[in-house]
Amino acid sequence: MSSSQQPDPRDRPARLTVGVVGAGRVGPALAASLQLAGHRPVAVSGVSDASRRRAELMLPDVPLVSPADVLDRAELVLLTVPDDALPGLVAGLAETGAVRPGQLLVHTSGRYGARVLDPALRAGALPLALHPAMTFTGTPVDVQRLAGCSFGVTAPEELRMAAEALVIEMGGEPEWIAEDRRPLYHAALALGANHLVTLVAQAMELLREAGVEAPDRMLGPLLGAALDNSLRSGDAALTGPVARGDAGTVAAHVAELRRHAPQTLAGYLAMARATADRALAAGLLKPELAEDLLEVLADGTTGGPGTGGPDTAGRDFDGPDGPDGDGPDSDGPDAGQGGTR
Repeated sequence: MSSSQQPDPRDRPARLTVGVVGAGRVGPALAASLQLAGHRPVAVSGVSDASRRRAELMLPDVPLVSPADVLDRAELVLLTVPDDALPGLVAGLAETGAVRPGQLLVHTSGRYGARVLDPALRAGALPLALHPAMTFTGTPVDVQRLAGCSFGVTAPEELRMAAEALVIEMGGEPEWIAEDRRPLYHAALALGANHLVTLVAQAMELLREAGVEAPDRMLGPLLGAALDNSLRSGDAALTGPVARGDAGTVAAHVAELRRHAPQTLAGYLAMARATADRALAAGLLKPELAEDLLEVLADGTTGGPGTGGPDTAGRDFDGPDGPDGDGPDSDGPDAGQGGTR
């Protein structure tokens, strides 16, 4: 083979020692996947008891050490900490001299590209952003789910092949994301996955309130079909009273939600308006039906006559204190933030 045909050694990384800083749900799963590809996990750091248990489950016999010791022992380091903690962690590791020249430094944040690793780059590290577009449980099933999982990849051009090779070794599919598009990319995933969990949880609560004994069994086939149809057909898959322009049915929904589950009403109204807009644009919702529908949705914010319910200003419309969602990871700052978090 001529020299012009020789592969660049960075196109496929050699067998590497692997370290994990932040034993949340993501880091141990990625390290375990790399281990299956022949790499060797040698060190992991974790603060909380949950993180330590997770590391012992996913990476048995791999020693738990400090973040600085992880970098000292590993050629490839996975920084799997929450987004907001990542810049400070990188700066601190670089300032203390923990980063070694030639060391592969990988973070799994969806929000950030490679530039967040600039302090480590100046210390000689090789920066890679590899974000798995997957939700993680912190159990061995996560390793199986990486098969066919898309990864948002951002890296300096000269490291692009190495980054993509690592993703392929973990069973994933690399998808190149430009540095300046990372926040938009991550917002899209959060909109689709994180908000889906909230919608499904609310739907199950309402079904229980309606007397359904097994809401998960009822919703499973319906939501599975809806997801499949929407991925195949986009807006053409829209169905239901909003897309049909059934203003009376939507008004009844609003009244019932106000009465039985006021904390869900704001989300219902917001999604119904967005659905109406998309149905109109796609030609599914007839303009002559849209006017009454949009009037109902507007009245829903004030409890006007279109909803059949009491005035919600400052009282009935307010949900429970605090924002929706499950809050920060209970494992603390090292919990990890890959996937769609």
